[in-house]
Amino acid sequence: MIKITLPNGSTREYEKGVNAHQIALSISEGLARNVLAAVVDGKVVDSCMAIDADASVKLLTWNDVDGKSTFWHSSAHLLAEALEALYPGTKFGIGPAIETGFYYDVDFGDREFSSDDFKKIEDKFLELARTKAEFKKEAISKADAIKYFEEKGDEYKLDLIKDLEDGKITFYTQGKFTDLCRGPHIPNTSFIKAIKLMNVAGAYWRGDESRKQLTRIYGVTFPKQSELTEYLHMIEEAKKRDHRKLGKELELFTFSEKVGMGLPLWLPKGTALRERLVSFLAKAQQKAGYEQVITPHIGHKDLYVTSGHYDKYGADSFQPIKTPHEGEEFFLKPMNCPHHCEIYKFKPRSYKDLPIRLAEFGTVYRYEQSGELHGLTRVRGFTQDDAHLFCRPDQVKEEFKKVIDLVLYVFKALGFENYTAQVSLRDSDNKSKYIGSDENWDLAESAIIEAAAEKNLTTVVETGEAAFYGPKLDFMVKDALGRKWQLGTIQVDYNLPERFELEYTGSDNQKHRPVMIHRAPFGSLERFVAVLIEHCAGNFPLWLTPEQFIVLPISEKYEEYGKKVLESLNNSDIRGLIDFRDEKIGRKIRDAEVKKIPFMLIIGEKEMEDGTVSVRKHGEGDQGSMSIEEFSSHLQKQILV
Repeated sequence: MIKITLPNGSTREYEKGVNAHQIALSISEGLARNVLAAVVDGKVVDSCMAIDADASVKLLTWNDVDGKSTFWHSSAHLLAEALEALYPGTKFGIGPAIETGFYYDVDFGDREFSSDDFKKIEDKFLELARTKAEFKKEAISKADAIKYFEEKGDEYKLDLIKDLEDGKITFYTQGKFTDLCRGPHIPNTSFIKAIKLMNVAGAYWRGDESRKQLTRIYGVTFPKQSELTEYLHMIEEAKKRDHRKLGKELELFTFSEKVGMGLPLWLPKGTALRERLVSFLAKAQQKAGYEQVITPHIGHKDLYVTSGHYDKYGADSFQPIKTPHEGEEFFLKPMNCPHHCEIYKFKPRSYKDLPIRLAEFGTVYRYEQSGELHGLTRVRGFTQDDAHLFCRPDQVKEEFKKVIDLVLYVFKALGFENYTAQVSLRDSDNKSKYIGSDENWDLAESAIIEAAAEKNLTTVVETGEAAFYGPKLDFMVKDALGRKWQLGTIQVDYNLPERFELEYTGSDNQKHRPVMIHRAPFGSLERFVAVLIEHCAGNFPLWLTPEQFIVLPISEKYEEYGKKVLESLNNSDIRGLIDFRDEKIGRKIRDAEVKKIPFMLIIGEKEMEDGTVSVRKHGEGDQGSMSIEEFSSHLQKQILV
C-alpha cells in the first residue's frame, strides 16, 4: 500500500500502481467524470499514470489552470488530426496551450488557407471528438522516432527530435494521429464539446526569420457549448472596451509613426486624466511620508553596469548615446532605482534617518520588439509611479505592510475589487538568472511571505517569477470581464544596496547596509490607464473623468444662460463644457452618451425662467429638474474619493 496526500492535507491509502482517475473514483463518481489530469509531487501527469510510491496528489479539472492547459494542449492535437484528415500531406510544427486556448503551427505546402476554411475544420474536429478516442502514451527510441517522421516526411518534427535525449522521447496517439509530445493529455477526446477557431497568422519556424513561415491557427475549446457561447460574448464585449478604440473615441491618447512606434502621445483630455491620477497618488504618498524626487531621462553606462541592469537588459535596450568625448556612453533610463540609489548616497545617513522613502513619477525607456507593442499596455516609453524605500532590516516587514495598504487604497478608489497577490520567488534550480547571496534571498522571500500573511491577502506562489535582484509581490487584478492583469508590484532588494555600497551608521556606531523596497501601485501609468479604460468601458469614476457634465442648450436662445450654468459649476471645481452646435437636442444627447459624459444638463425656456437644469445621467436617462446649487451638491457628494 502507498499513502496519497490530498491538497486539504488528508491522506488515503491505496494499492501501489493506483492512478489519479481511480483516486477520484474512490472520492466520488462525479469527480472522476471531471478529472482531466493530475499533479503528482508537483508534476502535471496523465490521469491514467500509475503512482508507485507515497505522493502528494492534486486532481485537476477544468476549474484549474493546469487542467485548462492540459485540455487545450489535447485540443491542439485533435486540431492537427482534423487538419491531416482534411489536408493530407500537411506538416506540423508545434501546438502548445496558451493562456487563451491553443495554436498549431502547420505547413500546408502550396495549398492556400484562410479563415474561410474554419467551419469545415471545426465540423471535422467535433466529429473526431465524438469518437471518444483515448490519448495513448508510448515511449520510443530516438532512432524509431526519427524513422517514423522520416517516413511521414515531416522535417519540423525531425528538427525537434534532433535536440531530444534518447530514452526521454514519447509519442501520443489519438485516433489516427500520432504526435511527438511529452504530454500530459486528457483521458479521451469526448471531454471536448465545443470549438472555435479564432484567427490565422504567419509564424516563422522556431521564430527565425531566415526559416520558412508556417501558418499558425489559433483556437479555443470548452467542455460545454454554453461556455463557448459565454466566452465569445466576452470577446465581443472586450472589443467594445478595447482601450485603443475608446482612447481614440474619448480623445485620450494617440500614436504617430513620425514620433515612433510604442511612444504614446497624450492628448489634452488624457493628460488631464493622467495628471489627476498622479495628483491622487502623490497626495496619498505625501501622507505616508514619501519625498518626491526627479531624475534625468538618461544615465551614464557605468550607472547601469553597477546596478546590473546593463548585463541583464543591455542587449534588449535602446542602443547607447555616444557623446563627442571618446568612449563616453549614456543610455535612455530603463529603470529609476539606480538613480535613487545615488540620491541616497549624496550624504551620510544615520539609523535615525531611516526609513527614507523616495518617490518619482519617472519616465523610462525599453526597446520592445515591434510585434509585441500593443496600445498602452506594451510601449517603449512609459512612466512608473516609482518609489524606493531605504530601511533597516528590522523595518522591512512593517514598511512592506504599509506599501500593501497603499496599493489596496489605490485599487479601492478605482474600483478594482477582485485581485490576488502573487508571491514571485526565484527559481532555485537556475540561480544564474539572479544576483545576490542565498542568505539575502532567503531573508527577502521570508519578509514578503510573512507580510502578505499578516495582511490576510489571498496569495499564490510562483517560482521563477522574481526580478533578477529580488523577490516580489505582484498584484494580479481581474477586470470586469474576468481577465487578469498584473498591476501593482512590491519588491524587496538586498542586492542593489550591496552593489552601490549604500550605508547608514547604526546605533552601535558601525556601518550597515540598508534594505531597499521597490514599489509601484500603478505599475506604469500607461498600462494602468489602459486596464482602467477596459475595466470601466471608459466610464471612469466621477472624480477622474475628464468632463463631469455637459450643458446642452435646446437652441441658441438659451446659450447665455448655459454660459452662466457652466461658469457657476466650474467655479465649484466641477469640470464641464457646453455644446454650442446648431444641432437638435436629441443629437446632442446621443453624442454626449457616446463620449460617456456622466451628466447632461438640458436647458430651455422653463429651465432659464426657473434657474434650474434638467439632468440626464449617462446610461440611466432623466434624473429630473434641479437648481444649479442642488446639482453642484449632488455631484460633490459623488466626487469624493
